[in-house]
Amino acid sequence: MSAATPFAEPPPDEDGLAMPRRTVAALAVLAAISLAVIDGAIANVALPTMAAALAVSPSASVWVVTGYQLAVVVSLLPAAALGESLGYRRVFVAGVALFTAASVLCALSPSLPWLVAARFLQGLGSACIMALLAAMVRHTYPHRLLGRAIGWTALAVALSSAAGPTIGAAILGVARWPWLFAVNLPIGAVVLLASPALPATAGTGRRLDRASVALNAGLFAPVVVGVDLLAARPALGLGLIAAGAACGLLLVRREWSRPAPLIPLDLLRSPSFASSVVSSVCCFSAATASFVALPFYLEHGLGRDAVTTGLYMTPWPLTVALAAPLSGRLADRIPTGLLCGLGGGVLAVGLGFAALWPLHGGLEPLVLFTVVSGFGFGIFQTPNNRNMLLSAPKPRSGAAGGLQATARLTGQTVGAVLMSLLFALAPAAAAPRIGLGIAAALALAGGAVSLMRVER
Repeated sequence: MSAATPFAEPPPDEDGLAMPRRTVAALAVLAAISLAVIDGAIANVALPTMAAALAVSPSASVWVVTGYQLAVVVSLLPAAALGESLGYRRVFVAGVALFTAASVLCALSPSLPWLVAARFLQGLGSACIMALLAAMVRHTYPHRLLGRAIGWTALAVALSSAAGPTIGAAILGVARWPWLFAVNLPIGAVVLLASPALPATAGTGRRLDRASVALNAGLFAPVVVGVDLLAARPALGLGLIAAGAACGLLLVRREWSRPAPLIPLDLLRSPSFASSVVSSVCCFSAATASFVALPFYLEHGLGRDAVTTGLYMTPWPLTVALAAPLSGRLADRIPTGLLCGLGGGVLAVGLGFAALWPLHGGLEPLVLFTVVSGFGFGIFQTPNNRNMLLSAPKPRSGAAGGLQATARLTGQTVGAVLMSLLFALAPAAAAPRIGLGIAAALALAGGAVSLMRVER
């Protein structure tokens, strides 16, 4: 490739991509992750509409979401390992192509089983995008800009999460539900057209161990389904979780001595990396529990309607979006342990006040509490992701990104299960506030774990 080509490879000793290729690659990466995040949010909002159109029960329609989540969680770590084996760009682009093609199948699905199968394929594509996102960012930007690059990525995710429900409602206002998936096509096409600008890395050629991949599926799939059944059918749910745990133990035993295991045990031996994983699980558990508790608190406890509830919850993701780039810049200058400890503490303060403050006189204080919570989460997330990524050797960026996404999904699952159990065990009026209090404790624990990695 000639030197005049805009997407020419930079010299081997140069850190990150040369301009203007870096800009094109960065926009392609941001578009890809936004595509996956928005699609998930749109599908959640549209479940009642799809259930009515396909003539299925609301409980059956939930499989449109569950099938997608199941594919993602089962595939994250294998996708990361495949990226290291074949090259990050090749697997990342394949994930975008699969996601886009599956969107066509979703739009054309004539029945719920077809739609769930197409959503499962979408989840496989999304897993490739999520697992290799961190590796693509790390190879796109120079080291000195990595903190702010992760901040911009967090901003894109936060804005996509906030915009997803609005975009879904707008589409359903003028078109039928298949258009929810058809809108993915132009974005996917643009990412694929820009894919030559993405950083190309040589794969290791290391083959995936099929038995380990099967055990990985045996670990995560029963746990996801078991958690979903825990409240309604506790015996079956606990049995599935136990089966998943058994597969997990077998997987760890099989992978323990390998230099590049499917589950990145080699990375978890680093105290800095392990602390980032633990604090990520804690803070995502806190955030998810809060996002489940707040609507019930507002609608059932305080008698507000769904529109008012949505408006009072909006400041959280918007504040995360504002805080993420700021924390990204600070992470390039200040120890990430301090920033993450501060973010976890601020998140705990916001959630603690939301749990304890009497809101019957008016909801105005809740705006402040959600802003504080969103700011704390935004300050925590970007430095924590940066530390996790830079604690791993560059050739293991794929594994680090896969575990980063797995920690996020684990935390989200823990938060949802926590609230499900509280609703089953505690009085309906008290459960949301108890959940917010526990979420505050989880956030404080996440911040404390982060402070433990600050050099003394």
